[in-house]
Amino acid sequence: MMEGYIAVAAADELKPAQMKRVVAQGKRLLLCNSAGTLYCVDEMCSHEDYSLYLGCIKDGKIKCSLHGSYFDLASGQPACEPADEAIRTYPVKVENGQVWINPAGK
Repeated sequence: MMEGYIAVAAADELKPAQMKRVVAQGKRLLLCNSAGTLYCVDEMCSHEDYSLYLGCIKDGKIKCSLHGSYFDLASGQPACEPADEAIRTYPVKVENGQVWINPAGK
């Protein structure tokens, strides 16, 4: 096992544009597939306490369906207003047919 990493999904579980809610070390996270690349980010929007799971994934970004802000899945940075604070991102690895995340961060 990789130190600090937790298995959260099968490697082929998520199709492109799909998300999965994950709770790890008390944190509510989203595992996201954007065009075949997996990302892990905070579930809640930084602008309002609203679940990004209710949004959609497009072009490497996740959209908050409450006010329309997009966040870059790789960096967590907001791509448009009204959000002006980044969401946290977490390391993701695929190994032995499993997706592993590190909820402690980078």
